[in-house]
Amino acid sequence: MPFPDELAHGLRVGDYDPRWPQEFCSVAACVGEALGTLARRVDHVGSTSVPDLPAKDCIDVQVQVERLDDDAIVVAFDAIGFRLRPEPWNRTEVTDGRSWPKLVFAPPAGERAANVHVRPAGSASARRNLLFRDFLCADAGARAAWGEFKRRLAQTASDVYEYGRIKQPATEVLMIAAEDWARRTGWPDPSPPGCREPVAGSVPG
Repeated sequence: MPFPDELAHGLRVGDYDPRWPQEFCSVAACVGEALGTLARRVDHVGSTSVPDLPAKDCIDVQVQVERLDDDAIVVAFDAIGFRLRPEPWNRTEVTDGRSWPKLVFAPPAGERAANVHVRPAGSASARRNLLFRDFLCADAGARAAWGEFKRRLAQTASDVYEYGRIKQPATEVLMIAAEDWARRTGWPDPSPPGCREPVAGSVPG
């Protein structure tokens, strides 16, 4: 659920912005410095990580940590003004039939719109988000179809809540195709830490 200051952004899916990779790097550098050795890797995920894919202007950052230690992680984010999202759906998610814990943080009010998703290192939920990114980067047809679906949904959904509710089951269908692609291509758990421009960057922990 957006904080009050985030509601001003409204609901709009626009063209891919070539500035997004660099804006991710700025957020990732801030987060990586704050977390230090708590962060195993920091990746650009979500629609803004896929060149040519229309998206909402909100950078999604995934941080993988060895242990989801609420206190240490929250303290580190609090020190840089990032706010913990309190909703139950921002604390756990189901992937491959298993519930995985997570934490999601928003930047300080007035800063660049972003969501920082903190997940256990090597978890199925972390893998899923990297697969989403790499599949859409690789498959132009799926990328075009997904972008058009999101544009149409943003035009008809009453607000960001309805947008997310309708998009979720469609994402599950997309991920069936992504898993098939992963099997056919031998897609590995993605590239090791290091910069992978323009698709993604990583900040080694």
